[in-house]
Amino acid sequence: MKVRTVFAALLAAVVLAGCGGAPTPEPTQPEPTAPANNSDELRRAKQDAKIADCPTSDPAVAAVSSGLPDLVLSCLGGGRDVRLAGLRGRPMMINIWAQWCQPCQDEAPYIAEVANGNDTDLMILGVDYEDPRPDRAIEFARVLEWRFPQLVDQDKVLAGPLQITGPPQTFFVRADGTIAGRHVGPFRSADQIRAQAKEYLGVTL
Repeated sequence: MKVRTVFAALLAAVVLAGCGGAPTPEPTQPEPTAPANNSDELRRAKQDAKIADCPTSDPAVAAVSSGLPDLVLSCLGGGRDVRLAGLRGRPMMINIWAQWCQPCQDEAPYIAEVANGNDTDLMILGVDYEDPRPDRAIEFARVLEWRFPQLVDQDKVLAGPLQITGPPQTFFVRADGTIAGRHVGPFRSADQIRAQAKEYLGVTL
């Protein structure tokens, strides 16, 4: 598959294996300091990658039982913060990922295929999880042409409320804010994503 070949080649310099937690740098080759998430450098990189602005969220609507937690996450590369419990009105697919996570890399082309062909009301969001390198996350999104909005959970605040042991995980959320389903681990095809969107949300992609 062409997109997978291009993806592997372009990300070779930044790929770090394993998904149990962010990897520790080699002591003889310390990691360069990553730019702050809201730095001008990352804002420019986000713009170049054509990543969409993060959605608006209602600051006042009450959180719902069996819904997204009442937590606020930053937007990758800068932009408006997002209150998860305030995201209403559209069905959503929320993918928890990290650029250092090998299974995330494996499923990434399938998510790109679905997202770039999405002409429905489904909102697709990413959450860059436990990732010390937002610059690499933006590069990951640029290479894959992931142009849908991306949030940041560097401190794993979603781990407890959503029972996340590590990426990737994907949540299917109804327009009323309740969670309809969860997929743990990587998707194996774009058709698998489409099937679950149909099953959980009634959305035909």
